[in-house]
Amino acid sequence: MRALILAGGSGSRMLPLTHTLPKQLLPVAGLPVLEYAVRSVRDLGIVDVGVVTGGGADLVRHELGDGSELGVRITYIHQGQPRGLADCVRMARGFLGEEDFVLFLGDNLLPEGIGGLAEEFAARGSDAHVAVQRVADPSAFGVVETGEDGKVIRLVEKPEEPMGNQAVIGVYFFTRAVHEAVRAIAPSRRGELEITDAVQWLLKRGYGVTASEYTGYWADVGSPEDVLAANRHVLGLLDCPFPQDGVDESSRVTGPVRLGRGASIVRSTVRGPAWIGPGTVVEDSAVGPWTSVGGNCSLSGADLADSVVLNGAGVYGPAPLRGCLIGADSTVRSRSGPAGGHRFVVGDHTRIELGI
Repeated sequence: MRALILAGGSGSRMLPLTHTLPKQLLPVAGLPVLEYAVRSVRDLGIVDVGVVTGGGADLVRHELGDGSELGVRITYIHQGQPRGLADCVRMARGFLGEEDFVLFLGDNLLPEGIGGLAEEFAARGSDAHVAVQRVADPSAFGVVETGEDGKVIRLVEKPEEPMGNQAVIGVYFFTRAVHEAVRAIAPSRRGELEITDAVQWLLKRGYGVTASEYTGYWADVGSPEDVLAANRHVLGLLDCPFPQDGVDESSRVTGPVRLGRGASIVRSTVRGPAWIGPGTVVEDSAVGPWTSVGGNCSLSGADLADSVVLNGAGVYGPAPLRGCLIGADSTVRSRSGPAGGHRFVVGDHTRIELGI
């Protein structure tokens, strides 16, 4: 089996952060969302991974390299313009060959893995196996109708009147039969080749299409709120001992806190769950809980909680920051602030000054 992970798309709901960074590279608990996808397919025993890139392709390549550090071999496939998920499968035909494969949307987070889905695909012997999860608003997703045996009866993309609440999430398993389907379908009204149309094509021609409900945590990380919620969930899974190095005697660390190599906590309080990246300095500050701080950041006199800070950023001054996304190499500086705190979504290379 091979894997095809999609890392394109515009990420318009994540602006201004996605002006400079593909949404799949936004960090959750210290790791890019895309890396969780690679780890998930690697844990299935898959070695050959295709990554489809769009804008920001160079950044994706820089982050993942050739895959060797993650235990896989990565082949990059560039999609110049977003033309749909099925188009990604068409473009990857040479890489995928005749093998079964898993298609994984790189902005979807399933931190508990997809082993159960892979086992069911193998056991059912279907040509397409779709992961679904029950959602409150199915009209925003592809929706599946299944029979009692788990076989898919029909699949509709973003229906105005949903026939149920089983939404298709970002993981699909296919045999080589899907290659005929993606060649046969026409663009949708959005002008894209929809993978749901390819699955529907297989259904109409009698191929076996099944679905199973994914009961673990799943997030489509498409908005700042999604990133913060996913960050809370994954940090909640942390189980790590008290950091032995990098914490001075004047500091207090409670709860699970992951401290990267070369990071230091000086005269500060850090309440877990929290993630402090390598090379980051936290001094005279209060951090956490539910906070991830990237590598080589500087926090001085800061009051930060329930936030995600990207690499190289600086937070200076006592204004409470809550529910923030602070971009790479950005600076937030303050003298004072309201008791309730400020909430920011700050793009890369930005400077914000409060009460200065």
